[in-house]
Amino acid sequence: MAGNLTIPNILTIFRIVLTPIFVITFVSKKIFFSLIIFFVAGITDALDGFIARFFNQKSTLGAILDPLADKILLMTAYVCLGIVYWVPSWLTVIVVSRDILIIGGLAFLNFMGQNIKSKIKPSFLSKINTLFQLFLVLVVLSHKSEVLSFSIFFDYYIYLCVLVAVLTVASGIDYIIKGANYLLLMNGEKI
Repeated sequence: MAGNLTIPNILTIFRIVLTPIFVITFVSKKIFFSLIIFFVAGITDALDGFIARFFNQKSTLGAILDPLADKILLMTAYVCLGIVYWVPSWLTVIVVSRDILIIGGLAFLNFMGQNIKSKIKPSFLSKINTLFQLFLVLVVLSHKSEVLSFSIFFDYYIYLCVLVAVLTVASGIDYIIKGANYLLLMNGEKI
């Protein structure tokens, strides 16, 4: 376990711990604090990957925990924002469905005997998707906090929602194709 206790993994675990704190501040209508917590969580997402690569601290645990932490944080944020109608319900459904599909797909591949630990690598499209999902949440929270506002970005709110939806669906399809390839490779075929 000590070999897995790297700075990137600590940052990732911290991001997971911040998620329920985000929910508590959100439900308590302390939106500015929700914004700060979400922003810090987003920064840890950028930092953990950078530190892991730059200081050669990549680990199998990190490869599993980092995308899981992203999914926990983003699904939670989109459900919170969706419940109060700060993002469209359809967008919440798309974001949550994609992440559940990915988690379910990985569990299925693992059940089918695929060694997914060595194959979990977010694609460039998935990284861009995560970036825009994080950005949209920050824009909405900053606008609703009434303390700090990215009003110039909020003017393009619906376009951001559509962009996030398109990126989310596209990256979901990308993962479906990769998952199908892993299954077919078990039988010596490829899409």
